Amino acid sequence: RERFDFGGRDVASWFPRHMAKGLRQMRLALRRADCLVERSHIPLSGRNPALQEALGIRPHVLVMNKMDLADPRRQPVSAGAGPGGGAAVVSQAEQQPCPCSLQVVPMVARLVAEGPRYHRAESSEYNILVIGVPNVGKSSFINSLRRLHLKKGKATAVGGEPGVTKAVLSKIQVCEKPLMYLVDTPGVLPPRLGDVETGMKLALCGAIHDHLVGEDVMADYLLFTLNKQQQFRYVQHYGLGQPCDHIEALLKHVALTQGRTQKVKVLTGTGNVNMMMLNYPAAAYEFLRDFRAGRLGRVTLD
Repeated sequence: RERFDFGGRDVASWFPRHMAKGLRQMRLALRRADCLVERSHIPLSGRNPALQEALGIRPHVLVMNKMDLADPRRQPVSAGAGPGGGAAVVSQAEQQPCPCSLQVVPMVARLVAEGPRYHRAESSEYNILVIGVPNVGKSSFINSLRRLHLKKGKATAVGGEPGVTKAVLSKIQVCEKPLMYLVDTPGVLPPRLGDVETGMKLALCGAIHDHLVGEDVMADYLLFTLNKQQQFRYVQHYGLGQPCDHIEALLKHVALTQGRTQKVKVLTGTGNVNMMMLNYPAAAYEFLRDFRAGRLGRVTLD
């Protein structure tokens, strides 16, 4: 397929009430912020331009997450990508020691020192606002900095789904020298996404709940993207004979080989009969989970 048919779908209206409230709180918190640290899974679609417009000009550090899952041949983000002269920091795998955590504190201190601090010039502490779309690991990032610099346990809740942090929290100390505090914020999507394809990419990265988009169409778009980028690791992973362009055939194969079946009650002329049928939604979820775990190769969606 040269183009993906979205079939008139629209995922651009998902903007829960807590997001609007969170954005208002973030505007208030900005007055006390010296720098913005933005987390993102994907370099372009994974960033919310509304955040940058609403939060004004501040030193800005972009921290790319899950670099172990990204295609090393596709690097569209360069240093200086953040507004206000910020620098881009590229992280490694979440489950491995992350050199970027060592870079963030000195980088933030340097950026703040090089720029005007306005009404906070007399303060010796650094207040950092951590921003990003839902489920990009903002809370995990804060906790990792606390472990690294203060040898302390986690101070903010984390989760594998979007929406765990629903309000701007109080300041959390992450470093003693220099004295640095980070403020966790809720993930905020634009009230209207630029296009449905951007929404699909965000959904594949977990920024939008799967059920709001539909696991079936997400799996279909993922297959389209893998084929378009010549990423055929899924052929070997699922034991296919060749690349497949039809999601129904792929999901049928996954359901058959991995035993994804469900019992369905069928009403017949002689009564109810239980039949075993292939569970296509479970197969679609398995396909999405394998992609998110990196089992289908290193892929950059943008």
